[in-house]
Amino acid sequence: MLPLLSHKQTLEPIYLEYLDALEQSEFEGEIDKRYSARLIQATDNSVYQFLPQAVIYPLHQQDVELVLSLAAQPKYKQVTFSARGGGTGTNGQALTHGLILDVSRHLDQVLEINVEEGWARVQAGVIKDALNDALRPHGLFFSPDLSTSNRATIGGMVNTDASGAGSLVYGKTSDHVLGVTSVLIDGSVLTTTPIAHNKVDQQPFGANKLGNTIASQIAAICLQKRDTIIERFPKLNRFLTGYDLKHVWNDDLSQFDLSRILTGSEGTLAVITETKLNLIPLPKTRMMVNIKYDSFESALRHAPSLVQAKATVVETVDSKVLNLAREDIIWHSVAEQIKAVPNKIIEGLNMVEFAGEDDEVNHKVALLEEMLSGQLSQPQFGLVGFQIITDISDIDSIYAMRKKAVGLLGATKGTRKPLAFAEDTAVPPENLADYIMEFRALLDSHNLQYGMFGHVDAGVLHVRPALDMCDVADEQLLKVISDQVAALTLKYGGLMWGEHGKGVRGEYGPAVFGDELYGVLEQIKGLFDPDNRLNPGKLVAPPKSSPLLFNVDSVKRGSFDRQIPVQVRDAFPDVMNCNGNGLCFNYSSYSPMCPSFKVTGDRVQSPKGRAGLMREWLRLLEAEGVDVDALEKSNPLGWMQRIQNTLNNQRDYDYSHEVMESLKGCLACKACSGQCPVKVDVPKFRAQFFNIYYKRYLRPAKDYLVAGIEDSLPLMAAMPKLTNLASQNPLSKWVIKKVIGYVDAPKLSVPTLKQRLDGHSSRGYDLGSLYTIPEAQRSQYVLVVQDPFNSFYDAGLVYRFIQLIEKLGFKPVLLPFKPNGKPTHIKGFLDKFAKTAQNSADFLNRVHALGMPMVGLDPALVLCYRDEYKEALGQRRGPFKVLLANEWLTDVVASRSETSALAKDAPQYTWFSHCTESTAKPNTANEWKAIFSHFGAKLHSVNLGCCGMAGTYGHELENVERSEKLFEMSWQPSIEKIAQHSQVLVSGYSCRSQVKRFAGFKPQHPIEALLKLMTS
Repeated sequence: MLPLLSHKQTLEPIYLEYLDALEQSEFEGEIDKRYSARLIQATDNSVYQFLPQAVIYPLHQQDVELVLSLAAQPKYKQVTFSARGGGTGTNGQALTHGLILDVSRHLDQVLEINVEEGWARVQAGVIKDALNDALRPHGLFFSPDLSTSNRATIGGMVNTDASGAGSLVYGKTSDHVLGVTSVLIDGSVLTTTPIAHNKVDQQPFGANKLGNTIASQIAAICLQKRDTIIERFPKLNRFLTGYDLKHVWNDDLSQFDLSRILTGSEGTLAVITETKLNLIPLPKTRMMVNIKYDSFESALRHAPSLVQAKATVVETVDSKVLNLAREDIIWHSVAEQIKAVPNKIIEGLNMVEFAGEDDEVNHKVALLEEMLSGQLSQPQFGLVGFQIITDISDIDSIYAMRKKAVGLLGATKGTRKPLAFAEDTAVPPENLADYIMEFRALLDSHNLQYGMFGHVDAGVLHVRPALDMCDVADEQLLKVISDQVAALTLKYGGLMWGEHGKGVRGEYGPAVFGDELYGVLEQIKGLFDPDNRLNPGKLVAPPKSSPLLFNVDSVKRGSFDRQIPVQVRDAFPDVMNCNGNGLCFNYSSYSPMCPSFKVTGDRVQSPKGRAGLMREWLRLLEAEGVDVDALEKSNPLGWMQRIQNTLNNQRDYDYSHEVMESLKGCLACKACSGQCPVKVDVPKFRAQFFNIYYKRYLRPAKDYLVAGIEDSLPLMAAMPKLTNLASQNPLSKWVIKKVIGYVDAPKLSVPTLKQRLDGHSSRGYDLGSLYTIPEAQRSQYVLVVQDPFNSFYDAGLVYRFIQLIEKLGFKPVLLPFKPNGKPTHIKGFLDKFAKTAQNSADFLNRVHALGMPMVGLDPALVLCYRDEYKEALGQRRGPFKVLLANEWLTDVVASRSETSALAKDAPQYTWFSHCTESTAKPNTANEWKAIFSHFGAKLHSVNLGCCGMAGTYGHELENVERSEKLFEMSWQPSIEKIAQHSQVLVSGYSCRSQVKRFAGFKPQHPIEALLKLMTS
């Protein structure tokens, strides 16, 4: 039986007292003490896991001031804080056992853009790509680039002095910071900008006594130690100290800038709330040359000559990353730009970008092309080919692939996964190739697999050795390798932390800085935070305090994961494989990933959040001695016991309720299973959880309504008018809404599909008769696979599809309706789903043997045959294949030579995709475009998020508000840009229903538009 689960991780009394006092104050943000919220903030993109006491979401800067000024009271001296943005740190940068100050939820505004002077003032929680969205209309951009730019915050970039591609030209974040507003540990506000050397001791920060003291003492210390600082600091484009002693004074010592100390301080000195940033003009022209090599070493050794070609960016990836990208949905967008070379194997790739004025870029590319052509003819440098890319969208797609490489490495097969712990080393570029060869030898000596990619122009390499943190020996090996890499980088004049900050790696500081300068860093920490309360344990501690709290050996997620039995981990692979990459936090409302997070802003409502909660749920079950496999197969408790357990929900704490709260917010759109680099499939383990949870508790009535819809529809369709009268009258709607919690149920089609096809040759399916058709003639038949939504609620569409098949010269056969089972799977009726799936699979396999194409209309239902059926049935699924309409039409078009000419006034349409379709089948838009072009029409596609319906999600009363907000995010504005509703084409039934509900018209399915084209 599923027991009550308690986590036993209660808040410490001093934190409870402090949070109670904060709640009673004028604080206007949110305070989240839920265990689920704490768990989500316990991890980032690293191997570490530190459980915080609670999460605080300040509404504005005044809230941050209040938080810290309250904490300045002597009785709260033990309360510690860590500011957090996007949570993309790779070494535990923002993790803490104290309180999280999450600025990403509310402090997310671009406050001011000064186009004339080229700067912007932004809050710390602004996402980097969102800032550039705001700047693009002005012809400007914030240039430091990084792979996590669609979820990383400006505050996080400033705190880690982030940089990425093109840093030789564009610099790192600190090179663009003009001023910083931060809140000090006493709650006072400090705004730092460059000040003249003779003003440093004249109270430059007015009445802020702490700020004035800090400025004067740091200025004096850094002047006094200037020669040592210059001598000791490595000459690197990417050098990041944590506290930038070198640049706090400018080269001629005429200006002092305390912002340079704060930039890169990882939240250990103050809470940054606002930043003034330097902007640069967008380049007028961009071109890229993709250079292919016979080895990764060849790519590395060729890179210096590419830098000498005055390229803006030189990025390198190895064959492991390329091969993983080929297996991901991202590859369809870059395959034409990284074409295979006949009779050659591409083992390395350099992506070389030139950006600037037209003539300048064209000249540089022409010179490089001439050089490469000569080297290819020799051959030299291991070159096997190159391509020149001029289309901006193609260049952006290549960068998207490169950015996804970090997460793609997590998709490596096996229990050992590439991990971030020594992955942002930097050495002088001239030493890079030799350094990497020794680095590879080091990893090879431990028999480890790894992937490599990086910014070779800046001497930065991303290396992620594959280790299994559930294996104690591998956890120990991580420390050994970390120590060896730290020593190796010093040997080559470099640093272990060249891009992503130090985090828990502060233990290597003394070896890099020496005792004298390390002591200076400790002094600076002591000036800002004498009691070590801001992100304590990272970078350095104040003088004469305890040693650093955290190091490379600090508690890792693996120490919790290994408490889950191996067989349970294997049964829940999506739960275990989430590596914290955080792509599910993508800010864009025009991305399908992840609608529940976008509409709530709550990380608990995200794939990463849900995977983390499920891991803890499995761990707690094991701690209670529960056999999860037996639990899945067990019978539910009796009705009376489940009623009693449900009534006691409010009285008895059960961690399972927190997991349920997270999972029931999922739309089951499956965008995660395609968009996530490691393919975390939340709907899959959501169904597994529902199946177990409801063995202890009562299911809501709407679950039975949804799960039984496929069984009841044929009966209701026998008397559609009576059914509609019974279900659509005001009283029935009120009862269904109040009792079941279901709204806006659609009407059954009248006339029904059966009535529309009365006497039509497509009806009267008989398997025996079909087998009598000679095999040579069977290719002329098309078998239409019914789904519950289109056949019973949009029968006209199915009828028109049959007409289209006939127009194309084929003979349609309407197969008898067989329940698909998708609704039962969504609600976690897994036993029923397995039976339904097996029944349908058996039928479809018998039909499949005919060799006639089977075609379905609804993307979600057709794709269920490929995904959920395979998962539930394994080999018992059989070989049957149901095509989507576009897949079948693509084959038809390919077999025909005649094509209608595309006239200037050709009909124009815009296709809106279904979430599941666009992520599972990313080439669908191109297929529809080719089909429409064949018939003389022009089809456009738009990038979209979720429409908010997602099957039955939008019909459930508790979801209606979120459903409408999701529709308003991307669908509504995209529809409003289209002149005529007849031009809007939508392939998903639920999406068409949502458009009808909130936009007031019913859009066409693409096949309806095609039929009109052919009949006109």
